[in-house]
Amino acid sequence: MEHLKCSPNKRYLMTESGKPFFYLGETAWELFHRCDRDEADLLLSDRAEKGFTVVQAVALAEIDGLNTPNSYGHCPLQDNDPLRPVEEYWGHVDWIVQRANELGLYIGFLPTWGDKWYNDNPVFTEQNARRYGQWLGKRYRDAGIIWILGGDRPIQNDRQVKTVRAMAEGLKEGDGGSHLLTFHPPGCQSSSKFVHCEQWLDFHMQQTGHSRERESWTFHEHDWELLPTRPFVNGEPPYEAHPNNFAGGEQGWLDQADVRRELYWAICGGAAGFTYGCHAIWQMWQPPRQPINGPRAPWKDSLSLPGSSQMRYGKRLVLSRPFFDRQPASWQFIKKPWRPPGPLCPRACVGADGSWAMVYVPDCQKVTVDLAQLAPARVKATYYNPRSGESIGGGEVEGKKEQAFQPPFDPNGRDWVVLLDDPSKNYPAP
Repeated sequence: MEHLKCSPNKRYLMTESGKPFFYLGETAWELFHRCDRDEADLLLSDRAEKGFTVVQAVALAEIDGLNTPNSYGHCPLQDNDPLRPVEEYWGHVDWIVQRANELGLYIGFLPTWGDKWYNDNPVFTEQNARRYGQWLGKRYRDAGIIWILGGDRPIQNDRQVKTVRAMAEGLKEGDGGSHLLTFHPPGCQSSSKFVHCEQWLDFHMQQTGHSRERESWTFHEHDWELLPTRPFVNGEPPYEAHPNNFAGGEQGWLDQADVRRELYWAICGGAAGFTYGCHAIWQMWQPPRQPINGPRAPWKDSLSLPGSSQMRYGKRLVLSRPFFDRQPASWQFIKKPWRPPGPLCPRACVGADGSWAMVYVPDCQKVTVDLAQLAPARVKATYYNPRSGESIGGGEVEGKKEQAFQPPFDPNGRDWVVLLDDPSKNYPAP
């Protein structure tokens, strides 16, 4: 697989040969730890068929990953020493990485969950973190990997800063700098809060959290404006089938509409990618394992939840227009509804040359936009269905003035994308 790099404008990701790369991730934190090879192949094959490009997994896993053996009876480290890896455990990790790459998937590889360097008696120090990073980097130097440091924990003191930095530098020393690095932050945070000025960081990762009410687009606005400019990815939005606000179902369950909204908010916010998650799949829950926070079905049954199949439509949409030219434009482009609260907020992005725009409306709202922000004198409208990937023609309208657009009614859902194009460009339907 080609290695990845940042685009010249430092907004998006691309392959070494210059092809656009949209980071469409799957959250499979316990993949290495809890899945045997048949199970790993089941997940990887399903996600490859659905158009995912990245699968995120943790080497030293969250759920007692040091002391509970993997499916073959092996723990990752002897005596929990990062400098004494157990080859049988890592051979299984090798197999999963190789199988993912064979299917065209990159592994978003977390060397460790954050609690291994966060607590009062950490597994990692500045010294062994560097050596562990060197060993990992060398081992996976030629694999399709994206390194993800952090692991759902904040950086709170200088010791932790030095430990994370040492691991990042060790990874770069081991793999010769051939892989991108990012940082997975704790809930409702971005890596920009903790490591924005770190030289090893290639792109930011956000965790916008598991709530239907949160206005996650504010994360995108914040990270887009930072200097130096870096791409950013929403690496942990609301998971499908997760209890809203961690309330055990008392406030409802997050569903496909919540997942789609977060995806299209990210696209309109200028994100370089988005990571889907399912509450049962991240923990690979199946009886008799102890469930965490009430998953609603075993993970294998959850592979077919509708949100995962609908992620491909967002990827198709992004790739159907000039990839590196997408710019957030909600405030100047959308005239009304200007800012409904919570999950009803529409968002927009435009092409840098003014030849196209996208407006995401979560609730089938009539949306009024300022076509003076676009270049053509006439504008072609298309309504894109994020549930099915189907496009419905909306005709042409006069440009250079405010125009209102009403998406059609669909009994299967209410969110739509309004595509506005220069007819002379002949942009394809997604």
